[in-house]
Amino acid sequence: MTDALWTQLHEAGKAAKDTPILARFDRDPNRFGTFSVALGDMLLDFSKTSLDARALTLLIELAEAKGVPARRDAMFRGDAINVTENRAVLHTALRNRANTPVFVGGHDVMPEVDAVLARMGAFADGIRDGTIAAVDGQRFTDVVNIGIGGSDLGPVMATLALAPYHDGPRTHYVSNVDSAHIADTLATLDPARTLVIIASKTFTTIETMTNARTARAWLRAALGDEAGRHLAAVSTALDKTAAFGIDEARVLGFWDWVGGRYSVWGAVGLPLMIAIGPERFAEFLTGAWEMDRHFVEAPLPQNMPVLLALVGIWHRNVMGYPTRAILPYDQRLARLPAYLQQLDMESNGKSVTLDGSPVTTATGPVVWGEPGTNGQHAFYQLIHQGTDIVPCEFMVAANGHEADLAVHHDLLLANCLAQSEALMRGRDLAAAAGTVKDPSLAPHKVFKGNRPSTTLVYSRLDPNTLGRIVALYEHRVFVEGVIWGINSFDQWGVELGKELATALQPLVEGKADATGKDGSTAGLLDAIVRLRG
Repeated sequence: MTDALWTQLHEAGKAAKDTPILARFDRDPNRFGTFSVALGDMLLDFSKTSLDARALTLLIELAEAKGVPARRDAMFRGDAINVTENRAVLHTALRNRANTPVFVGGHDVMPEVDAVLARMGAFADGIRDGTIAAVDGQRFTDVVNIGIGGSDLGPVMATLALAPYHDGPRTHYVSNVDSAHIADTLATLDPARTLVIIASKTFTTIETMTNARTARAWLRAALGDEAGRHLAAVSTALDKTAAFGIDEARVLGFWDWVGGRYSVWGAVGLPLMIAIGPERFAEFLTGAWEMDRHFVEAPLPQNMPVLLALVGIWHRNVMGYPTRAILPYDQRLARLPAYLQQLDMESNGKSVTLDGSPVTTATGPVVWGEPGTNGQHAFYQLIHQGTDIVPCEFMVAANGHEADLAVHHDLLLANCLAQSEALMRGRDLAAAAGTVKDPSLAPHKVFKGNRPSTTLVYSRLDPNTLGRIVALYEHRVFVEGVIWGINSFDQWGVELGKELATALQPLVEGKADATGKDGSTAGLLDAIVRLRG
């Protein structure tokens, strides 16, 4: 069944190349309405792609044939859909605002979720109102979160995105084991006014614990034995957090059915909650829950995450485009491309199916991007005139936060709309010739056009909207993974490098020689030893 659908889709893809995207609007005055979908004030426009009604129908049939609805329901139900680790996948339970029971192994997890959320709220309020104070009894003015991967990318992205709602202590994030990251961060802070949160489920992540020990030493140098009062943790390893000097009352846990890159909704989001407050954090959860309900309840042809995923499948598998660019026209979404890069590439960067057999189609694309308008003065040259076609995913708010600077937002909106139009419209040789005095320059000003894009528009970037955006992309990645037949919820690809790094550290320190290493690694080690004197 699915082989036949793939064959028909590839035939549709070949036919699509004969009709420019712009011409599709001339043929169908209602194209925008047909190829867009809304959820409240949020609108996803995918009319500037080469999809037609036939191709979209085939893609929806493919999603049904691949079992997307059943797999989706199994995820929300708490089934162990992460088959390689025999785990449920229930980040959605963390934002279950209806508080309906969610079962894992016959056990309702919602009371535990509610308990952690309540503890987060109490701790955040205590830090914000000064009830939980520094050693000298004064308020904390700064919070440093130490984590990496999912324990960093989610909260740092969301904290930056929701900057207009900050009314708590300043928040800072350290992730890289490079000493420059923690040194530069701590250099600007007063240890007497700083709370350090260490986020590591097992409390063994080497980069995080290296940074954590440095931060603890920094606190102890200033505060002595009382430094533990400036520490908190997000972890399940209570024995290790206690040994580190952290009071159990300041340790918040999470569960193995929440993957790191999906964990911002729970205790990993603590620094965000401290920054914006529990009420705003609840709005963030509610936005994600609203997208969850839409994903579960909307028919596939009107389902925003499903349709965004199907556009992705069309571009990756049918049209053969290897990358996608995430282009938020919002400076406060500067870290969203990196966040979605991890979400997408760590989830769907797989080459075997659920049963361990090799995949027969291309899977996860390369995901990259930067905020507009900065990107226009950097890599848009390649997007417009390069030899590879890069599907672009624009997003922009209709309204900015700075009412007194409305002219900035008007220009931002104009640029966002202009870029998607320019990608589609292009400029032919005759039109290019009219822009130059020297005809030999005309070919250099030709834009082939017919380059696809989607645009996500919403009223304003507030906590609820950010929750919907992140959940939209989470479910998009899930649907694509189901269609590819892969497990989107493990990440074995990161393990080998970690193992080799542990083995290499004694060699870097000069405590062992490079016997048995390949010529390149041995040569690099020798060069490093010489450069270090």
